Amino acid sequence: MSQYLLDLNPEQREAVITTNGPLLVLAGAGTGKTRVITYRIAYIIDQFMASPEEILAVTFTNKAATEMQSRIAEITNNTTGIYIGTFHAIATKILKAHAELVGLTSSFSIIDQSEQVRVIKNICETHGISTKNYSPKDICEIISRWKDLGEQPKIDCHTPIYQVAQKIYQHYQTELQKSNVVDFGDLLLYNMKIFSEYPDVLNFYQTKFKYVFIDEYQDTNNVQYFWAKALVNLHENLCCVGDDDQSIYSWRGANIENILKFKDDFKNAKLIKLEQNYRSTNSILTAASSIICNNKYRHDKKLWTNKQSDQPIRIVYCYNDREEARFISSEIKKLITKSPNLSIAVLVRSSSQAHVLEESFFSNNIKYQVIGGFRFFDRMEIADMIAYLRVLVNHNDNLALTRIINVPKRSIGPATLHTIKEYAQQHESSMFTAIEQILSKKLLKPQLELTLQNLINKFKEWRSLYKAGYTPAKVTEIICDDSNYLQMLKDDKSSQSDRRIENIQEMIRAMLDYNSIQEFLEHASLFLERDNSINAKDNSVVSLMTLHASKGLEFDVVFLPGWEEGVFPHQKSLIVEDQRALEEERRIAYVGITRAKQSLYISYADQRRIFNEFVKLQPSRFLLDIPDSISLSTTSMIHYSSSANNNCFQKSLSAALPNSQSKASSKFFTGAKVLHKQFGQGTVIRIMNDNIEVAFYVGGIKTIKQQFLTINARLG
Repeated sequence: MSQYLLDLNPEQREAVITTNGPLLVLAGAGTGKTRVITYRIAYIIDQFMASPEEILAVTFTNKAATEMQSRIAEITNNTTGIYIGTFHAIATKILKAHAELVGLTSSFSIIDQSEQVRVIKNICETHGISTKNYSPKDICEIISRWKDLGEQPKIDCHTPIYQVAQKIYQHYQTELQKSNVVDFGDLLLYNMKIFSEYPDVLNFYQTKFKYVFIDEYQDTNNVQYFWAKALVNLHENLCCVGDDDQSIYSWRGANIENILKFKDDFKNAKLIKLEQNYRSTNSILTAASSIICNNKYRHDKKLWTNKQSDQPIRIVYCYNDREEARFISSEIKKLITKSPNLSIAVLVRSSSQAHVLEESFFSNNIKYQVIGGFRFFDRMEIADMIAYLRVLVNHNDNLALTRIINVPKRSIGPATLHTIKEYAQQHESSMFTAIEQILSKKLLKPQLELTLQNLINKFKEWRSLYKAGYTPAKVTEIICDDSNYLQMLKDDKSSQSDRRIENIQEMIRAMLDYNSIQEFLEHASLFLERDNSINAKDNSVVSLMTLHASKGLEFDVVFLPGWEEGVFPHQKSLIVEDQRALEEERRIAYVGITRAKQSLYISYADQRRIFNEFVKLQPSRFLLDIPDSISLSTTSMIHYSSSANNNCFQKSLSAALPNSQSKASSKFFTGAKVLHKQFGQGTVIRIMNDNIEVAFYVGGIKTIKQQFLTINARLG
């Protein structure tokens, strides 16, 4: 027996030495997935079952491919020639070798999304399609999804934007072909076209690759699935490694059915479960298993560990989201003081939850890094609104005025902006003053003069309101409406517009804590000026990220805030009737819990502020799945005494949660996003039989009859 096989547990060893035929390795979180793949490749080479160049290993990230290559090299010296890379990297190699078969040359380029959007925008303009009504970015995402699904544009599209995408699709492909470029979706589709139309090419690769490995199989989309099946049709030596319980990317095309139906696809397939976890304590694994076992569509398995710990899961009740953030900050400070080298992460379901946490970390001088996203004040919509406020309090702020003078679009182009800046420089004045003087001298076209005069008047009006005693939050709310910035986000119709509206509302909510706009701007400046060159390997730095971004990572201590109905599970999973949406939420919970190695905190708030109103929320249904025997339920002890015992607390939690049947049948719930014909988009803040109290983006809080509201399932 090879020495390295002695390092493996029985199930890992079985997976390594099972080398004939299709194999699915169900590798639960922290069970040594990468070790099994790398050892199996080394074993096949060492046993002379295949030469390195006859092995193909496919990953989802370049980082994973590099790590795999490095680990194999540590085990065996004979690694030269192994094909290890991402789906896109391997598909690019194949396409370059046969580009002429699909009308390309081997020097083709690959364009990114920004270039795709630019091509689509040009096509829209050529064919008279309004890019205001139909976002080129949204069209790009629809086309990319069609490609990931391996589908042609649907002929029976009923939604207007899908009809537009269908109309544009062939023009888009023609433009790419004329330019000898492809997008990422084309790489595998062109591979499949070559395999289908040129059987000799397919036979070459089927013969070449005796062994094919696919990592993170649960994340494969339809085209990746068909591509892999085509390559292994000769030898059928396919080894797929993955975990259906960690399939959390359906929104970008991943199809969990690929891993669930593996044994149906390959009749002689063997399935090996890796269930021994080397990362987490037994309490953490029990909590994760207690939630995920409620899913119907999964392979049956249960993680276990030899790591013993008496430390329970902390389930913490907080009065509101602010108190929750303070509690988390307080605990982090205690943990760091006691053990400075602990790795700590705070994982949120939605990025809109992050701001209140960032504020708390900042005020408590806790170093943190935002993984996989922008810090709150770095986000485009927040930076835009801050620029408006800067001009309001300081008309001499040329940088801020330059940023928003044409946001939203006011037909103030580069030439006009150049005229204003040049005038200001010549007369040693601010741009704001320059505009006023240019208007008084009638130096511009009438329509442009009217536009600039309206903008100047608006700033003077907003300043008057502020001086008259309007609060910073109220003035900002008025600016959002009067400037048409909020309307711009609504008209955008992109997948990001709703999130941006939520971020602006979160900013307005945060401004309630400040007595003046200047005070808020100073705070924002301190935030932005703070040293962001943080070493990601520095354990004294807290990692803040979404649950999706945490996949594949691990931390000594994990905080999971916001476990309330409508927050987590997310409102979208409660609106749609498909049970699979809720199952994906459970998988997201499973991923979050299993990031923790030593300690896990799960918190939920009694209420969160929505549109300047505190909204009472219900605890997440997932909390009831966690057994009392491995959890300790407490309050944050800021608003409430610690006298409540665990049993009493658990009963109150149970009473607060609806049963699953009543929840599923309820169309409206607190926190749901709704649409009204007159008032537009809003959020449910209270349900009173047939009457629903809604906080509307425009119009404030209204009480509306249920029949006049519709659920907005698009929001996320």
